[in-house]
Amino acid sequence: MTTVHQLTPFIKPSLRAKLMRHVLVPLAVVWLIGTLLSAGIANYFAQKAFDRSLLDDAYAVAGHVRLNEAWPPQLEIDLSSTEIGSLLFDQSESMFFAVYRENGSLMAGHAGLKGPADLVPGKSAIEFGDVHFQGRPMRSVMLHQLKPSPFTIVVAQTNRSRTHLLEQLLGYSILPQLMLFVSIAIWLRWAIARDLQPLVDLELAVELRDAADLEPMLVTSNTQDVDKLNAAINALLARIQDGLNAQREFSGNVAHELRTPLAGIRALAEYGLQSDQPQAWREQLVRIQDSSKRASHLADQLLALALADEADLTLRRESVRLDLLVTNAIVETSARARAMNVDLGAEGVEQAFTLMGNPTLIEGILNNLIDNALRYGKPQSLAPAQVTVRLSAMEDQIELTVVDNGPGLTQEECEQLLARGTQGVAGQAMRQGAGFGLSIVTRYAQLLGATFWLQNTKVGSGLEAHLSFKTPRAPSVHTH
Repeated sequence: MTTVHQLTPFIKPSLRAKLMRHVLVPLAVVWLIGTLLSAGIANYFAQKAFDRSLLDDAYAVAGHVRLNEAWPPQLEIDLSSTEIGSLLFDQSESMFFAVYRENGSLMAGHAGLKGPADLVPGKSAIEFGDVHFQGRPMRSVMLHQLKPSPFTIVVAQTNRSRTHLLEQLLGYSILPQLMLFVSIAIWLRWAIARDLQPLVDLELAVELRDAADLEPMLVTSNTQDVDKLNAAINALLARIQDGLNAQREFSGNVAHELRTPLAGIRALAEYGLQSDQPQAWREQLVRIQDSSKRASHLADQLLALALADEADLTLRRESVRLDLLVTNAIVETSARARAMNVDLGAEGVEQAFTLMGNPTLIEGILNNLIDNALRYGKPQSLAPAQVTVRLSAMEDQIELTVVDNGPGLTQEECEQLLARGTQGVAGQAMRQGAGFGLSIVTRYAQLLGATFWLQNTKVGSGLEAHLSFKTPRAPSVHTH
């Protein structure tokens, strides 16, 4: 039997908990270090005070050491044990002393009480230390005197008073700091919860928001960061709304625009099937082929519009050689132009024009402008049709112009043709296209930061389609 061990998922801490930890942990460390420093300083100065008292007692005992008048003279203390007990009396501590001659014999006091270390003979010195006497820890001072004859005094006392004093100092020091630390922690918890409440409101608003509701989020906050997050979410919702609108528009365009050519293809096929004449079949197949070409062209334009809407969100710019793109477009379209008896050429492409743009969008602009010029730019007279793609530069602008010698347009028609789904008189008469070509060019130009407009030629008949790139160029002149 196989035992399956279920791994407990890692639960990430909340932002509130992390903020509390990031604030309280350093604060607790600082508080602990401050407490230890306070305890060390309190212990140091308390020790100094008690040591000073011990030294005073040692000097008081030393003041009663005399040389007697016997021969040879010897050191002796002129106080009785009762008098020395009164001299060293302490209400809360047990006091002990011992006086030693230079040879180490006990002159008076408690036998066995030694200082923390031996002193160097012949020098006056004072040394404090911790000793154990009668099984108890004590604080002692050892005083070495040279007059009237060398001797050593050791005075020791228990540490109850000092320990009690330190406990009181630490208690009075730590308890207020601890109360202050707890108060700060409570206040921080409340303040952080209050400042993070707009985030909680924003989270709740997002959770309760319906998937179809893309209206801006309305969250009131008191911090700039939450306002920026709210603005970023609203900008994301706006981009999603734009994407959905583009999808709906694309779907509507596809459904509306492809319905007519597909219905025509179906009608032509049904008519051909009803006939038993091969000639009728051929005629219907030719018409079906023409209709399928128009449907394919329409589908390409609809996809181009979808590309423009997508590029609005993900457009990437790079260094583009506009002259090379124009040359490639002319080469690719030259066979079709010859089949249509149109003289297709280019001007200004012998000079390199470099700009920051998107090559896919620029190719789409060139293809649509050349296609429109080939379709509708034929002169009404018997003069040969001509289409010219011209590149020129003026200061910090690069201008791309597609010129034909067709009948031209009125100013009102030039403005109307830039709208999506609008066809001119020539397009309606020829029953070609769906009115998307120039709207695609307008949209692409907008994405590239360029300006697009139509105008009639100044000399003779014809139409000029102008596209002006306002980005600085880095020209380099050379011959292709």
